[in-house]
Amino acid sequence: MTTVQVEPVRLDGGGVTPDGIRRIAEDGAPAALSPDVLERAAASRALFQDIVERGIPVYGITTGYGDLAYMMLDPAVEAELQLNLVRSHCAGVGPLFAEDEARAMVAARLNAFARGYSAVRPELLERLALLLNQGITPAIPEYGSLGASGDLAPLSAIAAVVIGEGYVLRDGKAVPTGPVLRERGIEPLSLRFKEGLSLINGTSAMTGLAALLVGRSWAQVRQAEVVTGLVLETMRASTGAFAPEGHDLARPHPGQIDTAANLRTLLADSGLAFSHAEIREQVEAQKDGDALVQRGEIYLQKPYTLRAIPQVVGAIRDTLTHATTVVGTELNSSNDNPLFFEGKEVFHGANFHGQPVAFAMDFLTIALTQLGVMSERRLNRLLNRHLSGGLPEYLVAGEPGLHSGFTGAQYPATALVAENRTIGPASTQSIPSNSDNQDIVSMGLIAARNARRVLDNNRLILAVEFLAAAQAVDLRDVKEQLSPAGRATYERVRSIAPFLAEDRFMTDEIEAVAAEIGRGGFLAALPDGGASLR
Repeated sequence: MTTVQVEPVRLDGGGVTPDGIRRIAEDGAPAALSPDVLERAAASRALFQDIVERGIPVYGITTGYGDLAYMMLDPAVEAELQLNLVRSHCAGVGPLFAEDEARAMVAARLNAFARGYSAVRPELLERLALLLNQGITPAIPEYGSLGASGDLAPLSAIAAVVIGEGYVLRDGKAVPTGPVLRERGIEPLSLRFKEGLSLINGTSAMTGLAALLVGRSWAQVRQAEVVTGLVLETMRASTGAFAPEGHDLARPHPGQIDTAANLRTLLADSGLAFSHAEIREQVEAQKDGDALVQRGEIYLQKPYTLRAIPQVVGAIRDTLTHATTVVGTELNSSNDNPLFFEGKEVFHGANFHGQPVAFAMDFLTIALTQLGVMSERRLNRLLNRHLSGGLPEYLVAGEPGLHSGFTGAQYPATALVAENRTIGPASTQSIPSNSDNQDIVSMGLIAARNARRVLDNNRLILAVEFLAAAQAVDLRDVKEQLSPAGRATYERVRSIAPFLAEDRFMTDEIEAVAAEIGRGGFLAALPDGGASLR
C-alpha cells in the first residue's frame, strides 16, 4: 500500500497563509518548526526569566489577572497561578467546534508563539505541534469568547489539553484528555511563568476559524460565478456586459475585473449567449421602416442580476481579498500580553484585541449575504414565467397546476436569504465585562461564526439555483449549445439529480448539491478543473 506524503507546513511566525492553516486543519499536513524558531523562543524565554529574577513587576507574573491585576503575587506560586488561570477560564459552553476548526485554532496559536515575543518555552511550541501531528484535537465549545482579552474561553480548552485536563475529540465526541495522552505515552506539560496566560490570551480561535472561512468563501464565490454562467446561457443573455474595456479600462476595481474575466471564460464558445452586436442587430430587425415597433421582444440590456454581476460579485471579491489580508496579518502576529523585546520596556498592551478580525468577518458576512441575494434573485427569474423568457412557470415539465415544479424549492432559498439578513454585525455589540476592565470588546469569534453561518446557508441557496439552471437547460433542450464550462456544470448537476419530470421529494437532492458545493465539486467539474478561473 502506497502512503501519500503530505508536504509539511512550516510555522515560523511570519510566513504562514490561511491556506497553510487549512492544509494543517483539513488535509492533516504536519506542522513543522525549524530549529531557528525554537532558538528564538529559547532566547525570548531567557530574556523574560532575567526580568522576573530582577524583580521587575510584570502583569500576570507578579500580579493577578484582569481586574485583579492590583493584587501582587509572589513569583514562587508561578505554577499554581498558571494552572488556576487555565482552569478558571475553562467555562466555554454550547456545541463543539468541528475537528478541522479546532485544529486551525491550535495551528494559529502555535504560529503566534513562533514569532518569539511571547516568551514561552520552546517545549510549549513543541507540545502544540505534537498535538497537531498526533491528531490529538481539543474539544472546544463555541460559546464564551468576547474577543478581548482574546478568545479566553476557547483557548483555555486548548490549554487544558496541554496540561492533561479537559477534553479531546474522538469520532466527533468529547472524551477526557488524560486517558488519550496516556495511550500515546505523552506526559502532561506543567505550565511555568506566563505560559497559561500566553495560551489563552490571544485571537487564535477567531483567526483560526477565519482562515478556513476565507478559503471556503473563495471557493463559494467562484462556484457562484459558475452557476451564473449556466443561468446566463439558459436566459440567452448578452456577453457585452463582461467586455474587458468596461472593466479593465473604465472601472478597474480588481474584483470587478476578475469576475468579468471569469464570466468571459465560462461563456466562451457558447451557442446561447449573444454579443451586444448580435442583440443590436436583433433590435434593428424589429424596426418598422425608420421607427421601432411599439413593443418588441428583444432588449438591449438585461436586468441587473444578469448584467451587473461583475460590479456586485466583484465587490464581494474585493471584500474577501480584504478579509484574507487581515486574517493573514493576524495569523503572523504576536497577540498576547505582555510581550518581550530585547532592549525594550516590557510591552503591556492590547494585541489580544480582535477588532481587526471582527470587522473583517462582519464585512465578509455582509458580502456573503449579498452573494446569496444574487443567487435567489436569478432563481426567481428562472421560475417566474413573466421574467424567464418563455420557460414554463416554476420550470414545470408536465401540466402546471397538477405539478408545482420548483415552487417548493424556492422557499428555502428565499427563507435563507431572509435569515442571512437577520445576522447583523457582531463587532458593534460590545458589552463591558470583567468589572469594566474589558470595557470594549470585539466579539470577533461571534463575527466569524456568523460568517460561517451565512456561508453554510449560501450553499443551500446556490444548490437550488444549480438544480433550476439544469432544469432550464433540459426544458429548452439546449444542452448541445452550451459552452464547454456550461456543459460540464450541467453534467455534474445531472450526476447528482435527474431531470424533474414530475413532482418529487427534493430535500435530498438539494442537500446533495449543497454538499458538492462545499467540496468545491463544481470547480473540479470544469474542463480544466477550474484552473482558468481567477
